Amino acid sequence: MSRKQTIIRGTIILTITGFLSRFMGFFYRIFLSRTFGEEGVGLYQLIFPVYALCYSLTTAGIETAISRTVARKVSLGKEREAREFLLTGLSLSFFLACICMVAMQKNAAFIAATILGDERCIPLLTILSYTVPCSAIHSCICGYCYGLKQTSVPAAAQLVEQTTRIAGVWLLYRLLIQDQGKAPITIAVCGLVIGEFFSALYTTSILPGFLKGRSVLRVLHRRASPNLPAKRAFPSMTAGIFCRNLKELLPLSVPLTANRVLINLLQSIEAISIPGRLQRFGLGTSEALSLYGVLNGMALPCILFPSAVTSSISIMLMPTVAEIQAADDRHEMLDIIKKVTGACFTLGLFCCLVFLLFGSWVGVTLFGSRTAGKFILTLAWICPFLYTNSALSSIINGLGKTSSTLFVNTFSLLIRIAGVFCAIPRFGIQGYLWGLLVSQLAATLLSVWIICLNIRNLKKCTS
Repeated sequence: MSRKQTIIRGTIILTITGFLSRFMGFFYRIFLSRTFGEEGVGLYQLIFPVYALCYSLTTAGIETAISRTVARKVSLGKEREAREFLLTGLSLSFFLACICMVAMQKNAAFIAATILGDERCIPLLTILSYTVPCSAIHSCICGYCYGLKQTSVPAAAQLVEQTTRIAGVWLLYRLLIQDQGKAPITIAVCGLVIGEFFSALYTTSILPGFLKGRSVLRVLHRRASPNLPAKRAFPSMTAGIFCRNLKELLPLSVPLTANRVLINLLQSIEAISIPGRLQRFGLGTSEALSLYGVLNGMALPCILFPSAVTSSISIMLMPTVAEIQAADDRHEMLDIIKKVTGACFTLGLFCCLVFLLFGSWVGVTLFGSRTAGKFILTLAWICPFLYTNSALSSIINGLGKTSSTLFVNTFSLLIRIAGVFCAIPRFGIQGYLWGLLVSQLAATLLSVWIICLNIRNLKKCTS
């Protein structure tokens, strides 16, 4: 199967899984809101920035580094080194996750009272801490599978996580309703732990056989035929191999980790500051919060919905770029970049046109808000750049220039924050929307410039 066919196949699998998972999550959110009320759901949402920060610190950068490095090593015929690299990244991520889990448990009271501003989050944070090690396990294994461009395991893991989470919360709810007559929001957090645990259990159980055959069908065939000759999946690890892999892992993962952490922090600053800046513009507290809620709860989710497709493309694109870079084939690199980015930009243009034509109707019909329709009309212009940027970022990471990704995302977010502090007091929420557009355009131009500089270093192959 050619690289283009592999990308298309993997994108289709991940896109279908993503849409199915979002569909399940939509009804799950309805269940949560009706069962626990707005206040309970508010407490539940309050702990997610902590969850996102823990994931960024312990797993996100390492997962991407594993995916990129495994793809490169396998393309060079170094499959044993790829497995060793997975063990190194998995060990480091799990170690960091365990430290993070203990730190969350010991500092739950401080985080809840001082940072989140509600002591009722203490038991939620304590329960949430157990998701971090499980998340580290299945994320690193999924990163390895992405490096091999075998998307069936990550897709199945996502569905296992979502299904067991929803089923677990529903069963706990039914049991507590029968025994106590009411159910606390803590069971929703228990659902997170259940989902992450079963996802980690699934990926861990299938990994040894998957490493031997590099195909889920072969794994299932081997399980059905235990008399088949065994093949060693995991190589033995020595301290020297571990240190060697660590030296290769850290330069890639540290900028990616810093990137995710910085993005979370800057996005938190942005989210906290927007209502206050709107009040500086002259709006009341209630009106400012309502406007912010319409933007983030209605307009932006609508604009971001088609990005499930480009996100799937980006996941498949990074290991492909790493493989082509290992082959030092400039011609194929240019070909794959032009076709993928062209497809993402075309999708963005199409969505831009759809939102411009039907944005007002979507706002009024689906959300019952004319303001949401106005926001969708303005945000429609960012679609071509927003959808293309995810692919461009993946290409840069695939080239191993993770520090450049950190620079591009930081620069883009600083433009957005400048829009919050400088444009909103003068132009209202429209100033923030303009800042979003400028930041996405700047990220696109910077990314293209960085990619062009790095492609020049590749040889011009005619094969």
